Amino acid sequence: MTTDVTRTHHRGIITLTLDAQARRNALSAGLVDALAEELQRCATDEEVRGVVVTHTGTTFCAGADLREPPRPAAFVGLLRQIVALPKPVVARVAGHARAGGLGLIGACDIAVAGPAATFAFTEVRLGLAPAVISLPLLPRMEPRAAARYCLTGERFGPEEAARAGLVTEWAADIDKALAPVLDGLRGSSPQGLAATKKLVTAKVLDAFDQQAEALAALSARLFATEEAQEGMASFLERRDPAWAL
Repeated sequence: MTTDVTRTHHRGIITLTLDAQARRNALSAGLVDALAEELQRCATDEEVRGVVVTHTGTTFCAGADLREPPRPAAFVGLLRQIVALPKPVVARVAGHARAGGLGLIGACDIAVAGPAATFAFTEVRLGLAPAVISLPLLPRMEPRAAARYCLTGERFGPEEAARAGLVTEWAADIDKALAPVLDGLRGSSPQGLAATKKLVTAKVLDAFDQQAEALAALSARLFATEEAQEGMASFLERRDPAWAL
């Protein structure tokens, strides 16, 4: 148990809750490590049929913690771990998700968003690119929608997120929508779940195997540029960046 990620177990379903509200559940090095550790525990627990990733507060995940960002390789490792986990992983998104938070959602097998959820690929506005998170997202999202929202950084809601393939569905009552999903997992065999997940994630894992190293390097290079430093400083200082027109 950590202060950043809490764990509960109910009838074969482990719920991992991102619980760093003071940082809007941002992806700090500590949170990434804690989530990876909890997922590893789930992978080897024979009583677990599925994992739900959710959050406290009004934000699912604000993206990378700009004050304590994880190493790109560590974040790549976390995303691949979710995709390759032999248990289905379900995202329960009741609040806002930005940048790397969308990567977490994309890595999950199933994602359900509530009416208060909003989404944005904000990297482009900081002098960055959605490099690492493109690995789980591009194989799953509608291409035109991915191009629009990655290039503009626009905010969009849960209905559009479902249309674009970012989430599986959106629902006014998120827990009611999740109930048949979780019951379906509880009624499935461990062997069947593991083998089926391997089939449906094959293309996503191929993307990781072929591109992860290069995209992690791209992310690291962009973070080190003067333009990205200006973008992150302007965000933290709540002002327009120097390039804004």
